[in-house]
Amino acid sequence: MDSLVLLYQTLVLFGLLFALAGVLVNVASFGSLRPVEPPPAAEAPRVSILVPARNEARNIEPCVASLLAQDYPNYEIIVLDDHSDDGTGDLVRRLGLGEEGDRRIISGAALPAGWTGKGWACHQLAQAASGDFLFFTDADTTHAPGTVSAAVAAAREYRADLLSAWPRLITRSLGEKLVVPMILLLGLVMYPHWLVLVLQRFPRLAAKLPLSMRRALGAANGQFIFFTRAGYDRIGGHAALHDHLVEDVALGRAVASRMGEGMRLLNCDALRFSTCRMYRSFPEVWEGFTKNMRAAFEDSFAAFFAVGAMQFGGFLLPFFLVWLPSPARPLVLMQVGVIYLIRIILTLRYRTSWIGCVLHPFGEALGLAIGLNSWRRLGKKGVSWKGRIYQAGDAA
Repeated sequence: MDSLVLLYQTLVLFGLLFALAGVLVNVASFGSLRPVEPPPAAEAPRVSILVPARNEARNIEPCVASLLAQDYPNYEIIVLDDHSDDGTGDLVRRLGLGEEGDRRIISGAALPAGWTGKGWACHQLAQAASGDFLFFTDADTTHAPGTVSAAVAAAREYRADLLSAWPRLITRSLGEKLVVPMILLLGLVMYPHWLVLVLQRFPRLAAKLPLSMRRALGAANGQFIFFTRAGYDRIGGHAALHDHLVEDVALGRAVASRMGEGMRLLNCDALRFSTCRMYRSFPEVWEGFTKNMRAAFEDSFAAFFAVGAMQFGGFLLPFFLVWLPSPARPLVLMQVGVIYLIRIILTLRYRTSWIGCVLHPFGEALGLAIGLNSWRRLGKKGVSWKGRIYQAGDAA
């Protein structure tokens, strides 16, 4: 029996060391938006900054104000008021946006059957846009004046059809600090960013992979989606994934699936430029991630179970087993050490909460609980978000 326990704990330790190696490679290859001088107006491709907003009165003013302050010489801002009843539209108009011109607000049309709210809003924004680049950003973000200039420079340098930048995550309440940074843990452990870069450098190699594998390598962050117009139209835009609750991941997957045809996806950070406070309380964290978690796995129970089992067995269970007398206890202590090393690396690199790092097992347990709740809720009565009900059928 002891030999089996030792074997199991050795395998878990090797798995965590492999995860650590993956994190180190991902962090090393995960670039950053860099400050650049804005180009001359005559050489600046047009950028459409597109903001979907539904009941965003508490967020919209700092977001739009930051976009109005961009140093880029050729851009338009379009905010879509998606049937808000909290004064969102009035706040946007107070900032100087009107019904026409390069700084405008438009009213959303009624939500058609089969569409998710954000996807429909972004589709309408894309139809109204005139830019060579489409910059979709959420109302809970803010952006320093050089953000658009930096995004254009990075997208052109990498020849990216889709550049998705990851803002600094702002967390204030304890629930936010515990759960929100888990996005980075899951993403940097599970997502082989380095492999995407390699395959895009050698598209003929990418073309030899099965479509399902290429698609699985896609990821993006809806807080900062920066498309070329040609790339957006090539994949069919939001209309091609109109029923997907996690539209950002679906957009990334759509681009990644066509790596063999030369399309390019770049994920990087925007820590110098952009911030995002996703939620303001633990109840919001619970509901928001409940809406997204099952949808991110596109209703695949096998994938959902596999990732959940790895998270439970690798990143939570050692914190219970370390207190039990066992000949494998030194191995479990090393597992805990590796987990904390991973969390420290991610906390330093992405400037997230140290409280979330220190209290990792609590955040991990909450994340798993939210995942289970997401699977249960979306499969039954659904999740209410901004006044709309979403179910598992909406997530595919």
